[in-house]
Amino acid sequence: MPSVDALYKEYKARGLEVRLIDFRESPDVVRKAVAERGYTAPVLLDESGDTTGRMYGVWGPPTVYLLDRQGRLVGRAAGPRAWESPAARALIEALLSAPR
Repeated sequence: MPSVDALYKEYKARGLEVRLIDFRESPDVVRKAVAERGYTAPVLLDESGDTTGRMYGVWGPPTVYLLDRQGRLVGRAAGPRAWESPAARALIEALLSAPR
């Protein structure tokens, strides 16, 4: 998820919130990966995968959920995406520019 973390770094001052959720891995493995990759977005752990799967229907990474400023789900994407693309940036810009 390097491209998602890059978006977080770029847009967090404008209100973009990102949570990287890792599941079915030990905390030690996740800490090592986060350090090696230099992620700055908060990382949440679901070691068993039960919460992530049951509550959010995520059974395989990566899955991205997009919520507007009111917390409403406005999109979901499963699988890798080009978050550095102009289309992705336009989507993030539109979500961040919407009235609060």
